Amino acid sequence: MFIDEVKIYVRSGKGGDGMVHFLQQKFITHGGPDGGDGGKGGNIIFVVNNHMNTLQLFQHKTHFIADDGRKGGVNNQTGRGAKGLIIEVPPGTLIYDSDSSALIVDLVEKDQQFILCQGGRGGKGNPHFKNSRNQAPRTAEKGEPGEEKNLRLELKLIADIGIVGMPNAGKSSLLAAVTNARPKIANYPFTTLEPNLGVVNLDDNTTLVLADIPGLVEGAHMGVGLGDSFLRHIQRCRVLIHLLNGESEDPLADFSQINSELALFDPMLGEKSQLVVLNKIDNPEVLAKVAGLQKEFKKRGIQLLTISALARTNLTDLMWKTAQLLRESPEPELPAAHAIPVYRPEEDARNFTILKDSDGKWRVKGKAIERAAAMTYWEMEESIRRFQRLMDTLGVDDALRKAGVENGETVCIGEFEFDWQD
Repeated sequence: MFIDEVKIYVRSGKGGDGMVHFLQQKFITHGGPDGGDGGKGGNIIFVVNNHMNTLQLFQHKTHFIADDGRKGGVNNQTGRGAKGLIIEVPPGTLIYDSDSSALIVDLVEKDQQFILCQGGRGGKGNPHFKNSRNQAPRTAEKGEPGEEKNLRLELKLIADIGIVGMPNAGKSSLLAAVTNARPKIANYPFTTLEPNLGVVNLDDNTTLVLADIPGLVEGAHMGVGLGDSFLRHIQRCRVLIHLLNGESEDPLADFSQINSELALFDPMLGEKSQLVVLNKIDNPEVLAKVAGLQKEFKKRGIQLLTISALARTNLTDLMWKTAQLLRESPEPELPAAHAIPVYRPEEDARNFTILKDSDGKWRVKGKAIERAAAMTYWEMEESIRRFQRLMDTLGVDDALRKAGVENGETVCIGEFEFDWQD
């Protein structure tokens, strides 16, 4: 089972208690203080394990408590410090404070370590309290309590390439055909309910890591069909393979919808390099419409590649093109291993405002809705209908009605405008 979000409780070890003791040796009647200090409690340490790709480990174990330090001994012997408790996580794990929702650290590098909770300091033995007025102190310190935190762990897969597309586009079939991954494959929507990873070895010097992201649906950025859970796994990918179902009634509209969902979830997703690929050309009906689709995509400055994941047609060529695009794409900026960033709340991109210009036009302003408008094919009826449903989902329709828009009036969103018809 693929687990990509969990809540856990961690507590570092308490420091060992310092000791009250006095030197006891033959012929020494009033020995001085010789109580040892307590040992340091164990740290809570998160370590990246590159062989892990899920948080399944935490499904049944949610409490992690480090050992306490040992108490001090006689003859000024310091108690043994406790070993740190190592918690292994897959690369791409974000750790949040569950109580405040603040991001603590983003673990992405191989073998990266992060001490999240420091073990308590060992208590001081009674020699530390000796002074000129008190030569025989009968006091010491108990060990410092450990730190405890409620955490939320969130996994964003780290892959070079993300395969995105509508349900049943053939993403799992493509992953299985080019890698050793064995995802569930069947001819119905939502076969894949969890992301899958696979590795492509093109030659001794060229290796690609691919992530098959479950099919996205309209409203995925708002959580429809668990879409927001899947979309975050694409954020780390440098290149996207946008796979289109050749058997779809309107591959162009599907392409528009997926790109809209990506941009609404995260503006950076809409800017990632993409290879647009039409699948299922082993079907004669699909093959017959390839030329027309390539022409339509070319009008938009997009090269439409063609493959058959089932028949394994053009797959090697696709992987080499992907490798070339990956080389040309900028390296992601990874956070410093031990940096704890300060995060301030940002405005929700889905917020919008409605104003009426002096010329009588209504203008809707908002990052999400303007991005969606810019990525909609206005010459296609289905794309327009999908955009209308998106306006309804975001609450733009209701807001315009409450503002007083009337039939026939012009509504502007970004560079686009249309006549309002309720």
